[in-house]
Amino acid sequence: MDSKPIQFSLRSDNITQGKSRAPNRSMFYGMGYKETDFGKPMVGVANGHSTITPCNSGLQKLADAAVQGIEEAGGNPQIFGTPTISDGMAMGTEGMKYSLVSREVISDCIETCVQGQWMDGVVVVGGCDKNMPGGLMGMLRANVPAIYVYGGTILPGKWKGQDLNIVSVFEAVGQNAAGKMSDQELKDIEQHAIPGTGACGGMYTANTMSSAFEALGISLPYSSTMANTHDEKIKSAKESAKVLMEAIKKGIKPRDIVTRKAIENAVAVVMATGGSTNAVLHFLAIAHTAEVEWTIDDFERVRKRTPVLCNLKPSGPYLAVDLHNAGGIPQVMKVLLKAGLLHGDCVTISGKTIAQVLADVPDAPRADQDVIRPISDPMYKEGHLAILKGNLSPEGAVAKITGLKTPVMTGPARVFDDEQSGLQAILDGKVKPGDVMVLRYLGPKGGPGMPEMLAPTSALIGAGLGETVGLITDGRFSGGTWGMVVGHVAPEAAAGGNIALIQEGDSLTIDAHQLLLQLNVSDAELAKRRAAWKAPAPRYTRGVQAKFAFNASSASTGAVLDNY
Repeated sequence: MDSKPIQFSLRSDNITQGKSRAPNRSMFYGMGYKETDFGKPMVGVANGHSTITPCNSGLQKLADAAVQGIEEAGGNPQIFGTPTISDGMAMGTEGMKYSLVSREVISDCIETCVQGQWMDGVVVVGGCDKNMPGGLMGMLRANVPAIYVYGGTILPGKWKGQDLNIVSVFEAVGQNAAGKMSDQELKDIEQHAIPGTGACGGMYTANTMSSAFEALGISLPYSSTMANTHDEKIKSAKESAKVLMEAIKKGIKPRDIVTRKAIENAVAVVMATGGSTNAVLHFLAIAHTAEVEWTIDDFERVRKRTPVLCNLKPSGPYLAVDLHNAGGIPQVMKVLLKAGLLHGDCVTISGKTIAQVLADVPDAPRADQDVIRPISDPMYKEGHLAILKGNLSPEGAVAKITGLKTPVMTGPARVFDDEQSGLQAILDGKVKPGDVMVLRYLGPKGGPGMPEMLAPTSALIGAGLGETVGLITDGRFSGGTWGMVVGHVAPEAAAGGNIALIQEGDSLTIDAHQLLLQLNVSDAELAKRRAAWKAPAPRYTRGVQAKFAFNASSASTGAVLDNY
């Protein structure tokens, strides 16, 4: 599908021509349009505003600014809504299984509205985790000129002189359960962690994807690390709309921007900033939608050549607002570009190349800050998102390997067929140092919807077990997760992957040095277990979850629904 970005009167099949088109025009007259408006570009504003979550409750002002920018640049804005699911609010509940599903729903909404209403371009405004990949996938499907406006990050909460964020609360639950924090202290952290609007403040999934979109060139420079509550965010949204209007004139489309080299740039920035494991899943899906050749092994290729430059949460002390004040994503990109680790010739939505966009950015980060390291003194010499393979994950699994003293362990399996029983075992003190927890039947089909395991991983951190207990799952992790954890195990348990055959007490090995994820059981024993294994009945038989479970591809190919 390749819709041509031309004037509304032509893209809408000559809607202004002839008497047969009068009913079409009449509908627009009913909304206050004048005859002269039909010669202007009709530009969609996909508005993710909602009062469901702080991530999205501050988006209306950005959508309004985009509308103003379109009007001032000579276009007709057409506003439509997109839904969102709050990962932070849904975490640990059945609702979390709708998070990844919402990525597909959002992309469907944007494709449907842009194509159904013959739009010449679209501004997508979103805040929470799945708003970004869902938005870009919809933009790529419609393939009319498009720009992404990120809703912005949240400012840190404050309590007893310490900065707080959403992960602070999850970790406090673990500390409380371990007797290291009082009920009142937990309540204080809970009530002070979220001070207002904006997406979760560390280099978690929302800020990871917004940073990657800036690196792709589908968002404006510096826009990915701005705070939602700051005026510069509104100005950036308005400017984004005006840049899009120029892109419509020039005919710059998303598939011109999202190329293989551009995805390499984005993944390099994800590695350099210590971004979320979810970037692996989402960029597999984005590449699939863009029809760009990209596999799970490409992440490992980029990882080996890209250092971690930023000292950001969850494993470091700094938040996205600190990164913004230190020079933002353009400073990170310029360091990588000077080191030969970015493709400077990739085009951006402005029509400029990456090299041209970064021309005036200093070659090295400022010496008065410690958020962005120079290339000569990185946090780690190689990236942090490793692809592990072995008899447990022949298609691959994803591990975040930085921040650990010893990213290698072998231990007995503690097997759980759902998240809640695993979490309860941690809170009850039944998980011991040296154990390797297995949380399974939580993949794209098995969950369904591949929920995130932030509650159990944060409980491990809070209980002081983050360095001594491993956790393996065919589900996902929040961008706020760190520790000896491996997710996206593929094939998943519900599809008959070997993770379904693990028994309590089996020896498991996680070895980030050798990129190995191994079940230390003989092939003969595995064959015996496989012969006795039966696929579980679907958890849902109707509705969106049933449709997702039936159509979802493996996590190793992005868990997309149209990989036919």
